[in-house]
Amino acid sequence: MICSSRHRFLVTALLWGVVGAAACTRATDECAAADTPRADGARRTHAEPDLSGCKRTGIASFYAKKFSGRKMADGARMNPNADNAASTTLPLGTTATVTNLDTGKSAEVTIQDRGPYVKGRIIDLSPSTARDIGLDRDDGLANVVVAPIEVPLPDGGVKKGAATSDNKAR
Repeated sequence: MICSSRHRFLVTALLWGVVGAAACTRATDECAAADTPRADGARRTHAEPDLSGCKRTGIASFYAKKFSGRKMADGARMNPNADNAASTTLPLGTTATVTNLDTGKSAEVTIQDRGPYVKGRIIDLSPSTARDIGLDRDDGLANVVVAPIEVPLPDGGVKKGAATSDNKAR
């Protein structure tokens, strides 16, 4: 079948329209896709790295006193007065804003360790950071939103996260 140049133009315009629409919704679709189960139906046997930069809502806890001074996953010692935090999915070196949904208070953290390994918990905070957002020993847990600011990528790049206005890799 021979296509006319008008037909080729319409097909090309249609394809560019689809590509353009996909680019406009990429960040939103990426965050939605990160929340869906694996496409192959396989069970997750371990936490998969979350490079999406999307916000996550869940439960925060804080490091117990016994972890003070112990080595974290990045090799640094756990400092209860620093802004360190642990995540099972965010890459080490990620900076994020953690907001307590009950108090509205926020703090910036750096992911330096792995954990928490309790179902439903998405982040462990240093005691200092926990206090900053209104989480104390009596409460133990808090509903939080974790919004990445910058997520280190495996290729050495950095992706802007949901806490920034730009969500593109640089």
